[in-house]
Order: sequence, then structure tokens, then C-alpha cells
Amino acid sequence: MLNDIVKPLTEWYRQNKRSLPWRDRHNAYYTWVSEIMLQQTRVEAVKPYFRRFTEELPDPAALAECPEEKLLKLWEGLGYYNRVRNMQIAAQTVVEEYDGVLPASYEKLLSLKGIGSYTAGAIASIAYDIPVPAVDGNVLRVITRIIEDDGDIMKQSVKKRIENKLQEIMPGEYPGDFNQALMELGAVVCVPNGEPKCDVCPVAFCCGARAHGTIDRFPVKAQKKDRKLEDRTVLVIQDGEKTAIRRRPSRGLLAGLYELPNLKGHLSEEEVLESVKAMDLEPLRIEALPEAKHIFSHIEWHMTGYEVIVDELEKTNEKGFLFIHPEEIRKEYSIPSAFEKYTGYAGIER
Repeated sequence: MLNDIVKPLTEWYRQNKRSLPWRDRHNAYYTWVSEIMLQQTRVEAVKPYFRRFTEELPDPAALAECPEEKLLKLWEGLGYYNRVRNMQIAAQTVVEEYDGVLPASYEKLLSLKGIGSYTAGAIASIAYDIPVPAVDGNVLRVITRIIEDDGDIMKQSVKKRIENKLQEIMPGEYPGDFNQALMELGAVVCVPNGEPKCDVCPVAFCCGARAHGTIDRFPVKAQKKDRKLEDRTVLVIQDGEKTAIRRRPSRGLLAGLYELPNLKGHLSEEEVLESVKAMDLEPLRIEALPEAKHIFSHIEWHMTGYEVIVDELEKTNEKGFLFIHPEEIRKEYSIPSAFEKYTGYAGIER
């Protein structure tokens, strides 16, 4: 059944593929950057980030040498900042061991920091025509529907099984086109939530789920555990000129990034004023801000906020704060999107 999809799917892709800034170039670096960015973000949203990132850091050598503050600022808005930190470590390895060029070897790509089987397969096949599969969520959905595989796609054993099946039919010529065709089909035709566009699918003729009316059963995915809920109070502290930010710890959630000061729990105005005074600041005015919510992979923040105008932000860092003009924060410091409901009040919206 799977053997029958190779030719029609590849031909369909070549005629219908979207024009994307990282496509149609045998540029392993571009493939790498785009695939990491696309892991949790929609294609249209990634385009401007990709252009900005590759203009500033056009190759592995530039990425390897980039100062961390600039690197995080370039990644701002994409989230999962450890991914770009891992990219930099991998780029440093590429410079040191492979003369600044991503290796044309699936195994060597897989050995680089932050590169798993999917990304290694995508780079190897698209940039170097190496016949290896690249199995992401879109591909899992397409294949499990075609062959009616009821395995839990969250299990590594199921992903490996699909990879093995695709390896058996991987074309020796233009494997990158075939892998991208599978990704493209899952992105624009064989879409999730039981609403695929079967009438325009080039491989509908051999799809088991379509033939048996079982599309809504695939892919099978175990339900995630409930996220931990945390209440936070976010503070926009300003003196009319500068805004207070601070750096988070080097480990844990949002490690090493800058944030607006925040406290555990939902605090009252009185509690906030006492907390601000404990920071050795003199509050003049306080105003409640709207509530907000931000969802991380395992934690969900429920936030309330206050704008606090103080007499003067001290030019000291004893409490771990930086007191900086909003324009400078906007240009130089990466504030996670978790705080985007409040950055506008601080004058530092992206």
C-alpha cells in the first residue's frame, strides 16, 4: 500500500508546494533553522522570524559566535529558548569539527546537540539527498491514516515503526521531495481533527481510513496529563523614565531570560504595595491591570497584574533588578511571550 504513494505524492508536491523562504535551496543551515523553528509554530508565523534570524546569522559560524543576549532576542516570540541555545552548541561543534558546514551524514547530524531523528532526516534528505525518512506529527498523521495504524503516536516505538516502514519505500532519487511531500500533505490536505480534504488528496485511492470511514480514529494519541496551575502577580514598576526587569535563574522554566517582576499568588493592592516597599522602592500610585493566562508544556500561569509608579528606581542591583529605559529593553533584552499581556503597559511591546 505505501509503495503506491511515492510517485503520485512526489508529483503532487512538485506541482503544488508552497513557496517558503527556506525551500528550493540546497542549504542545510536553512533547513536546520526552519525545522527547529517550525516544531511548535505555524509556517506563516515562522517566516519573519526565519528571515530576521538568517539575515543576522547567515551560517553556522555566525550562530556559533553570537552573544547570548542577541541570540535570545532574535528568538524572542518563538518560545522554547533551550532550542536556540542547543542550536548554538551544535553550531560550535559544526565549526570545530566540520569546518563550519553541517555534515552530510545522518548519523553525524544526529550526534549534534538538539538534533533528533526527524530534524536529522529532514536535513539529510532535503539538503544532501540522503534517503532517510523525516517523521514529524504531520507525517505520523498521514501514514497512520493510510495504513490504519492504531498505535499511540506518543510512544517512541510507534514512531520508530513508522520510520522503518518509510525507510523501506524511500526513493533513492530526490528523497527530500518525498519527505517534504508527506509534510506538505499533512499540513494542507490531511489535516487534523477529522476534517481532511480527501477530494484533493493525491493518495486518497490507497488510504485505508478513507476507504473504511475511520479517518476520525487516527492518529491515536494518549491524553496528556493535566498541567500544573500556578497563580502569579506581575508588576509593571516604573518611575516615568525606566522600567524594572530582572533575569530569571539559569535553570528551570524560562531559564536565563529577562522578565517583569512577578510574585507567587494573586496579591491584593495592599500586598503588592508592601512587596514593592520591601524592594526599597517608594510607591506613588498603583493601578490594577487585566488578568492573563499563559500555557507552557506542563504548567499554566494564571496572572493578575499591577502597574506601580514609584518615586525613583534606584540605580542599584541589590535586589536583582535592572532599571532600564523601555526602548533599550525592546532592542536588547528578550522578554518571554508569557508576559506579552503586560509588556504594552511597560512600553516594551515587541
